[in-house]
Amino acid sequence: MKRLFCLAAIAAALMGHNFSAQAAGVEFAVGQTDESTMTYRLGMQFDWDKSWLQSDVGRLTGYWSGAYTYWDGDKSSSNHSLSFSPVLVYEFSGQNVKPYVELGVGVAAFANTEVENNQLGSAFQFEDRFGFGLRFAGGHEVGIRATHYSNAGISSPNDGVESYALHYTMPL
Repeated sequence: MKRLFCLAAIAAALMGHNFSAQAAGVEFAVGQTDESTMTYRLGMQFDWDKSWLQSDVGRLTGYWSGAYTYWDGDKSSSNHSLSFSPVLVYEFSGQNVKPYVELGVGVAAFANTEVENNQLGSAFQFEDRFGFGLRFAGGHEVGIRATHYSNAGISSPNDGVESYALHYTMPL
């Protein structure tokens, strides 16, 4: 547990380094794994405040994401994780509503190495995500996201685990 608090402090320091210059949001997500374990996620997003490939169709942008996730399994398989990830976003043009697609690869630390019947092999995991949703005028966002956790074969076993979630982000 000490490792998780240490990781949380490092992630908070890294994400908060330039808080005043970047748009920020609080993310709430509720999801489920393929084995029906509920997941509850609370996170922070910090926009990169940059965009590329801007056209009439849309633009490429991104944000930093840091989050805590509670994995609500039975007594032996409940878990907690902290994650940190850079996320690329392609945001389509729009007036009041902008559809988007996102893709990110980051890192996560789990409190223990078991989720459901999946043996993760180590507390350290990679977090891969793919999602899509809508951004509204004023900075609110809703979407659907698939997230996969795996140690990429660094240690055995490497069962991995996926979560599929609905998320809402509100601006700060």
